[in-house]
Amino acid sequence: MAERSVEEFLKECQQSGDSAYAALRSVLERLEDQKTRVQARIFLADLQKRFPSKEARDQCFDSYHFRIEDIFLDQYEGYQGRKKLTTMVIPSIFIPEDWSFTFYEGLNRHPDSIFKDKSVAELGCGNGWISIAIAEKWLPLKVYGLDINPRAVKISWINLYLNALDEQGQPIYDGEKKTLLDRVEFHESDLLGYCRDHDIQLDRIVGCIPQILNPNPDAMSKMITENASEEFLYSLSNYCALQGFVEDQFGLGLIARAVEEGIAVIKPMGIMIFNMGGRPGQGVCKRLFERRGFFVNKLWQTKILQAADTDISALVEIEKNSPHRFEFFMGLSGDQPICARTAWAYGNAGGRISHALSVYSCQLRQPNQVKKIFEFLKNGFQDISSSLDLSFQDDAVADEKIPFLAYLASILKESSFCSYEPPAGSKQFRNFIASFMKTYHRIPLSADNVVVFPSRTVAIENVLRLFTPSLAIVDEHLTRHLPRQWLTSLAVESNGTDDPSEDVLTVIEAPRQSDLMIELIKKLKPQVVVTGMAQFEAVTSAAFVNLLDITREIGARLFLDISDQFELSSLPGSNGVLKYVAENPLPSHAAIICGLVRNQVYSDLEVAFVISEEEAIFKALSKTVELLEGNTALISQGYYGCLFHELLAFQLADRHPPAKRECEKAKSAELIGFSSSTLSVLSNAELSITEPENTSPIHMDVDQSFLPVPSSVKAAIFESFARQNMADSEIDVTPIIKQFINSNYGFPVDSKTEFIYGDSTLALFNKLVLCCIQEGGTLCFPAGSNGNYASAAKFLKANVVNIPTNSENGFKLTEKALSGVLQSVSKPWVYISGPTINPTGLIYSNKEIETILHICAKVGARVIIDTSFSGLEFNFKDGCDWDLVASLSKLNCSNNTSFCISLLGGLSLKMLTGPLKFGLLVLNQPVLIDAFHSFPGLSKPHSTVKYAVKKLLGLRELKSGDLWEAIAEQISNFKSRSKHLKEILTNCGWDVLESHAGISMVAKPSAYLNKIVKLNNSPKDGSSTENSTTYEVKIDDSNIREVIYRATGLCINSSSWTGIPGYCRFTIALEESEFKRALDCILKLRASLVTEVF
Repeated sequence: MAERSVEEFLKECQQSGDSAYAALRSVLERLEDQKTRVQARIFLADLQKRFPSKEARDQCFDSYHFRIEDIFLDQYEGYQGRKKLTTMVIPSIFIPEDWSFTFYEGLNRHPDSIFKDKSVAELGCGNGWISIAIAEKWLPLKVYGLDINPRAVKISWINLYLNALDEQGQPIYDGEKKTLLDRVEFHESDLLGYCRDHDIQLDRIVGCIPQILNPNPDAMSKMITENASEEFLYSLSNYCALQGFVEDQFGLGLIARAVEEGIAVIKPMGIMIFNMGGRPGQGVCKRLFERRGFFVNKLWQTKILQAADTDISALVEIEKNSPHRFEFFMGLSGDQPICARTAWAYGNAGGRISHALSVYSCQLRQPNQVKKIFEFLKNGFQDISSSLDLSFQDDAVADEKIPFLAYLASILKESSFCSYEPPAGSKQFRNFIASFMKTYHRIPLSADNVVVFPSRTVAIENVLRLFTPSLAIVDEHLTRHLPRQWLTSLAVESNGTDDPSEDVLTVIEAPRQSDLMIELIKKLKPQVVVTGMAQFEAVTSAAFVNLLDITREIGARLFLDISDQFELSSLPGSNGVLKYVAENPLPSHAAIICGLVRNQVYSDLEVAFVISEEEAIFKALSKTVELLEGNTALISQGYYGCLFHELLAFQLADRHPPAKRECEKAKSAELIGFSSSTLSVLSNAELSITEPENTSPIHMDVDQSFLPVPSSVKAAIFESFARQNMADSEIDVTPIIKQFINSNYGFPVDSKTEFIYGDSTLALFNKLVLCCIQEGGTLCFPAGSNGNYASAAKFLKANVVNIPTNSENGFKLTEKALSGVLQSVSKPWVYISGPTINPTGLIYSNKEIETILHICAKVGARVIIDTSFSGLEFNFKDGCDWDLVASLSKLNCSNNTSFCISLLGGLSLKMLTGPLKFGLLVLNQPVLIDAFHSFPGLSKPHSTVKYAVKKLLGLRELKSGDLWEAIAEQISNFKSRSKHLKEILTNCGWDVLESHAGISMVAKPSAYLNKIVKLNNSPKDGSSTENSTTYEVKIDDSNIREVIYRATGLCINSSSWTGIPGYCRFTIALEESEFKRALDCILKLRASLVTEVF
């Protein structure tokens, strides 16, 4: 470009603001070219001299649409830097005024090291003067001046050259021999988009950006280009659009988005500094940062006049539609706040209004964890960010909650995060417990010494049911949730009968003080003792040793509760019990119980564990928890696992591993063993296969879904833990449960109906079994029922009768078979899985269930309808929709008042909730309700679970959206898998009963029975299988499960589980690759036969 005179330049600028911008852009092109840079800078010096006074500069702005002026920085004595900056402005960009000057004053309150050698981004840089001032004063490594207004960026570059070069066009070097051109860049960017796109990590983010919604929202939807109108481009300096954040209601949505974008690009020790207008109120401004996990420091606060060209009518509209009131003042001296409506009226009448202006410096309290949380939220979960609250009065609460939310975010990022875990508890969680004991208490434990329970109460009740002592002494502080019958029985000696149903377990309450407890033990000679320790006795091991001695002497089992003394801390207090166990093996007759309830965040979130160094106790307790509870909620284990991890993560690996030790055998009177009945059930029940180390069996033998979890479920889970101070109405699931069971089953409810919720459906079922036993009833299972339920009932010593079924009817209940059994038993309780039958996958139609209920009503049977496996029907025929209200209205039950229906259910399968466990039970008969509550030891869902369930059920009832579509997709997937599995099994010689619903099907290995299969001997000590020997086995009903597992690694259920002679059960809710592996295993079995199937 040929050089132009000042006069020619001004003549072009005079035409319009757009012409002036075009002329300035050509000057910038000359500045960017090193060949013309010097002359271009001299030209700007001459141009500035043309307007020496303020009046002349104002006239220039009005006539030529630009202004060059100086901003003086030497406002205090002793300032060592440059005295002034020379800057240019044009009408279409933000013009420096009190708003930005106050912001710079706030920056000045930081120590000089705040920006030195740091990477800095300024948001909404306008004409760039603050970015240049930061670079000039503090010598940062790099300053990125960012603005969404393309004209602002061009003018900023001109201002950079104005200050990087002197009036002769020569570079101005700082003390490090660098110029401002080395330290500053300007880029067009929507907030931090440029840094994000270029993977720039920042030490500091500063911002002075708009905080008032545009009164004309449509204007903000225009494309932002440098050719847009001056009015529109200038409005970007004063107004913002809705950003989709809760802070939009205060005009702070753009700040909120800037903060969340900043979390992604700021370095762990980085600092954000923002200029905040106090119009919404100081508390609102501060909370914007605190709820996102920041420590906040207010650097500077003053009052400034509200800009006359800013329309605050949008704030008036917000006040009209909400209880919030903004804060303005009448003039600069006013000290009583007025609302936006009053301020608007006063301003329109000619009055001057002001507002507070504050500069906040913010630093993340746990940066790496907070970054993980926001990374999760930005990937499709922005809608729940309004529920996030990382503000804490107590740092100890923050230290627990933030790492857990980060952990939760990391596992929710995976498409499927619910993997199989053994009933004894997550292997990782048990390893954490063992490592904590080893690291902090010097106790050499392994995961195989730890069994996890939903709660301490459940652990104690399970222990007592396992041993079934005639007499147990239990610490009075631990008896509150034990069955009422145990606490009122006076049968302190065995009744001498061999009938297990006649066994009476008597619990005597005892004081916790050890000398009194020991005296009772000596006199009463119980078989089991469960006690805690008084705080003053827990410091040393003396009381524990005395308890060990007396229980060993009389042959009693001792379970010592250390919940009150156990501390999850890097400096745990003295614990006499753990001191003893650190130096001595835990005797075989003793075990330790510990309930984890002392967390800082969720007061009702509990997990418990039992420690035993005797292998037989570990295995028996593992089986007991599987039978009675299923397993402990994985998210609960994850929460406490996160706390353990935080205490272990910084530790070096144990450099002196302790020597292995063997459990000390009790030298005493003969110890009480497991009761013969429970031992028989544990031996014969088909429970989970114990997985050897470094193996990965495929589980087609569990009622669990390992399928991808929909995003709406992930959002509900995360939001439930992220929320603070949830209202009771937000976790009251009963109204939506009523709607759910009515719309799905037409189940009748009235004012007397009781809704009971548990951690699992199995736990609720077992309480019903206890009610049946207490009533002297007989529990009737159709042949072809859930094997876990049938085994649990036997473990609890219920009187169990099987109702025969046959293959011609798909192993459904028939009128003849049901009538025959019910007429021969006393006080029948009938278990029915429906509408979907587990394990066959068939469906009871409304007419079929009506017939069944009619038969039950005639004899006054109590009916348990288990809907846990329903809601995933894929071959659904007309007439399958249940309407229990209509069905019951046809029955004449007046003569059989004992007849009632209890509805049992769970939501994990039908809602695709993965690890989110929730069981429900609906009772309609007052007598049964009273009986149920006499067995109080039920582990109930945590408030976060109820919050998530309520939200998800609400989404499901909409019958549209992400959740509804995901359920429909999975139903289609199950249909396809069921068809594929049937084809594979049929081709391999199995007789398959076609499934119509749910996640399982049954098949008979007809072509395999009495065939010979060659198996490898299990290698020992982890040695290779290459040289292992083989042996041959003849396949029959009793060994089919073990043969398939040993031959292929596939776990299925045999006929002893299904209750149908010869038929095995396969579940299909596996992760996709696991399902393919399972099909390959079925093919592999055929190849393992010594004699061909066909």
